[in-house]
Amino acid sequence: MLDLVLTALSKHLPPFTVTTEAVNCHHNYVAREHHFGADVWVTRKGAIRAGEGDLGIVPGSMGARSVIVRGRGSHDSFCSSAHGAGRRMSRTEAEKVFTEADLVAQTKGVVCRKDKGVLDEIPGAYKDIDVVMAHQQDLTEILHTLKQVVCVKG
Repeated sequence: MLDLVLTALSKHLPPFTVTTEAVNCHHNYVAREHHFGADVWVTRKGAIRAGEGDLGIVPGSMGARSVIVRGRGSHDSFCSSAHGAGRRMSRTEAEKVFTEADLVAQTKGVVCRKDKGVLDEIPGAYKDIDVVMAHQQDLTEILHTLKQVVCVKG
């Protein structure tokens, strides 16, 4: 799948180099880990593993940038960090507050659906990714910033 995406992107983007390092980052899962001297089940709902050296991706909204991070291994956070910007308003509230015209404006320059079916995902319904990342500097180190060019939403 990744090879298909890279081939498609290479036809529409400026030249880029594909490296051998890929970020494979899960969120919303349970794992058996060792913390504070005990084997425990860690539930990461809206979170990623950010153990020392772990690579991860923390996405903004469908109109904002995302970041590639390296975990710092903060034991107080169970070696976790936020998975994304996070919502600042519910889906229902976003559908009441914003219009399709707002969605078009907030996703300018991003190839994505811009219809009522994804209005609840409008960037204005999400927290600012820069603020979120500033609050978790002790959990992750930002390695790369990605500019959103395509967003696929169901």
